[in-house]
Amino acid sequence: MISSYGYSLKSIAMVFTMAILFFSCQDNYKRSGQEKAPLVYPMGIAENFTATYTEAREMLESEDSTSTRVIAVLTSPLNEDYNNLEFPYRTFPNGLLVHYFNETGEKSIIKADYGIIYSATNVIDLQGNVVIESHDGKKLETPQLFWDQDDNWIFTQEKFKFTNPEDGTIMDGEGMDFNRDLSFFNAHKTYGLMTIKEESND
Repeated sequence: MISSYGYSLKSIAMVFTMAILFFSCQDNYKRSGQEKAPLVYPMGIAENFTATYTEAREMLESEDSTSTRVIAVLTSPLNEDYNNLEFPYRTFPNGLLVHYFNETGEKSIIKADYGIIYSATNVIDLQGNVVIESHDGKKLETPQLFWDQDDNWIFTQEKFKFTNPEDGTIMDGEGMDFNRDLSFFNAHKTYGLMTIKEESND
């Protein structure tokens, strides 16, 4: 009996020790994972966000004042501001809509399901059902595109569909770069059906 009782105590002690080691290792693993992927929180969140971008009509001198014109208005249901990070950016997880205007005030639009503005490079990354509609009816549809605001240049490496009602053109392709009013573009690859409206001889 004494021998059996001593064996039971040893077994219980071993099980207890293994349990401590197991939970200790499990805790260390969790903390290691948290260190590898730290949580990132925005410095600010804004609902029903609106940003208006303007530029001076003429170069300003040190004491001059002159009128400015609106070049774009960005609206979104939600904006998350991560400008507190080393590589700052803003996200629009619920989509965004941009109205932008040319020199004569004609309006075009860009809309997407998701957007990121990289503050350091001034590039907008638009994702999901991206549509550009120019003031004269041209339309571009693609799953993703990038807009370089400094150079007013837009580009995508994804598949696209471009429609031009002026000449009846419908173009499918992959990869394109163009200016923001779609008056000049360079398609990298085109395929599928291209329809060109024939002019009447009447």
